[in-house]
Amino acid sequence: MIRILAGSIAGGIVMFVVSFLFWATPLAGIGYAHVDDQRSAAVQTALAQNLPATGRYVVPDTRSAAGTILYGRGPVATIDYNSHGFATNDGGALLGGLIQDMVVVLLFGLALVPILSRVTDFASRARVVIGIAAAAAVMIQLADPIYAHGSWRFALYALIADIAMLAAGALVLTRWFLPYATDRERTIRR
Repeated sequence: MIRILAGSIAGGIVMFVVSFLFWATPLAGIGYAHVDDQRSAAVQTALAQNLPATGRYVVPDTRSAAGTILYGRGPVATIDYNSHGFATNDGGALLGGLIQDMVVVLLFGLALVPILSRVTDFASRARVVIGIAAAAAVMIQLADPIYAHGSWRFALYALIADIAMLAAGALVLTRWFLPYATDRERTIRR
């Protein structure tokens, strides 16, 4: 268990570095649509005047007959709204992200423990963790454009980022921190 905890820290750090590259560098702009400063200011003002608090909003709200009609006509939006400003590289968010990355790698390690004696080589374990990473990312990132008609551009960028982040952290744990059967143990099992 100590090795898995150590691997979770190391894998979490690698995962954090990969996530930094995807989300805290100009590369992140690939996933977003952009508007100029004047339009940004106008939308920001409209949000501040019309949304009551931090939250995720579907506009128009389809809980009424009128909202459903407006939703059908368009335009529509799903808005992740924060009523307060914050630094683009907020230290608290970065620390929280690093801790989250370590927990995610720990979960990979705990998921692998029951199969370690049967899946004994790195290549096979790598296929397992990459498969888990891809399955999780596909479900999480593609659900929005499929079910809610969200942005495919953002979803595909986030999908690639998530697979890269999850796989990188899990592969570090898998390669250097999980025990491997010796040749003698493999021969005995056969």
